Amino acid sequence: HGMTQAEAQAALGRFVEHHRAEGARSVLVVTGKGRGERGGVLRAALPGWLERLRPVVTGYAAAHAKHGGGGAWYVFLRARD
Repeated sequence: HGMTQAEAQAALGRFVEHHRAEGARSVLVVTGKGRGERGGVLRAALPGWLERLRPVVTGYAAAHAKHGGGGAWYVFLRARD
């Protein structure tokens, strides 16, 4: 909350890198669903941001309803070297 898109993108990168360094193989990223038909700005931007993290991100998928559904994503991380 309260971040610009650039700040949110940087925060995502730090979040992913931190948890990967800790040995995590996946993280849950909550973007919120947004409003209206198009949804939220962060939700729409996330796939592009994750593409830029391809060296450490192997893929992503919409979260199950109990984990946030359309407002959250599972992000899968490469194993540490």
